[in-house]
Amino acid sequence: MKPDLVFQICNAIAPLGWLLLIFAPRWRWTKSIVLSGILPLMLGLVYLSIIILFFGKGEGNFSSLQGVMQLFTSPWGVTAGWVHYLVFDLFVGSWELSNGQKNGMPHLMIVPCLLFTFFFGPIGLIIFYLLRAYKTKKFIHENF
Repeated sequence: MKPDLVFQICNAIAPLGWLLLIFAPRWRWTKSIVLSGILPLMLGLVYLSIIILFFGKGEGNFSSLQGVMQLFTSPWGVTAGWVHYLVFDLFVGSWELSNGQKNGMPHLMIVPCLLFTFFFGPIGLIIFYLLRAYKTKKFIHENF
């Protein structure tokens, strides 16, 4: 399989999880597929496969900016990086929805957090923390 195809498949699957989080947050399949962690886990297995098959075969390292830039000069390096991004952002979005529901946040308050997390990762998480603090009157929660 070529990196372009892996990229296209993962890039098509991840948004389906986001659509479920946004438009069907309490649906049984959303809970079974996304909130359970199954979808991020499946994408994580793709990432693991790429790492096992291709890590260390190109130039670059994690010790400097230049080294990291070299890691992303190969198609497999970029694909691994993108899948890594997809996995973790979807996982964070799933957590935001679950945690927001546990803390009594209205879904319409969570949706902007999900959108920002999808597009801008950490910015969505920051917005979630701020909105959750506003809703619960507590910034720090024992269970995150």
